[in-house]
Amino acid sequence: MFVNFNGDWPPPPEPPSRPAAPRLDKKAEARFTWAIAVNLLLLLLMPLAGATLFDALFALLR
Repeated sequence: MFVNFNGDWPPPPEPPSRPAAPRLDKKAEARFTWAIAVNLLLLLLMPLAGATLFDALFALLR
């Protein structure tokens, strides 16, 4: 039979539970949704705008 001599008894007490995260109200949820929508729109549009700016810059340097 195995005997544990590490001195781990008694076990440590359970850590206290974390409080629940606060919920967003309707106004904050709307702002959060708009921020995500704007970021997704910019994610789609900015590569095109960046390519246009690079083309213009290369045309000026040529």
